[in-house]
Amino acid sequence: MSVFTHLVAELGRLLEPVLAESATAAAIALFTLLVRLALFPLGRAAFRAATPVAGCLPTLLQLPVFFLMYRSFSSGDELLGHRLFAAPLGARWAGALEQGGLFGAQGLVFLGLFAAIAVVAAWSAVRGRRAAAAAPAVPPVLPRVKGAGGAPAAPSAEQLAAMRKVGGVLPLLSFGTLITAAVVPLAAGLYLLTTTAWSVAERAWLQRRAARTGADAAA
Repeated sequence: MSVFTHLVAELGRLLEPVLAESATAAAIALFTLLVRLALFPLGRAAFRAATPVAGCLPTLLQLPVFFLMYRSFSSGDELLGHRLFAAPLGARWAGALEQGGLFGAQGLVFLGLFAAIAVVAAWSAVRGRRAAAAAPAVPPVLPRVKGAGGAPAAPSAEQLAAMRKVGGVLPLLSFGTLITAAVVPLAAGLYLLTTTAWSVAERAWLQRRAARTGADAAA
C-alpha cells in the first residue's frame, strides 16, 4: 500500500502548481489511466476473443488497485487530508449529507461525480444496444482472398451470442458503478468514474476499428 500512496502522492506534487488542492484527485485519475493503458493489450485480446470470461478479465485485474484505493482513503493518513474542491477525498456521500445537505459544498461535489458516472453509464447503455442490434444473428460467410491465406475467420454463432450477452450486461455494470460510488470514499468513486469512462471509450474504439476492418475485408 505504501508504494501506491507514494506514487499517487508524487503525481499529486507534480500537478499541485496547476491544480492546487485538487492535485491529488487529478493524480488518482491519471494513475487510473496509466493502469488502464497498461491493461489495454489484454482488453483488446479479450474483445477479439468475444467471450464473457475474457471480457471480465481486465475488470478482475483492476480489483487489487480498487482495493488499495479504498484502503488508502479509508484507514491511511498520508492522503486523507487532500480534497476535490470542497470535499475530502476520504469523505463518503453520507458524511457529505450530514455536513451541509444535498446541495452543500461537499454534497455538490458528490452530485457532480454521480452526474458524470450517469452520463458514462447512459453512453455505455446506448452503445450496448446499438452493438447488439447491429450484430448479425447468423455469422456471415467471408470470401477467400486470392493470393493470401484467406480472409479472417468469421465469428461463430457462439461468439455472436456471447457478444450479445456482454453487450447487455456491461451497461448494467456501469449503472451499478453509480451505486458503488455512493458508499465508497470519494477517491474510490473518482477511480470508478475514470476506469468506467476508459472502458466505454475503449470498447467504442475497438468496435469501430473492427467494423472498419470488416468493411475493408468485404471490399
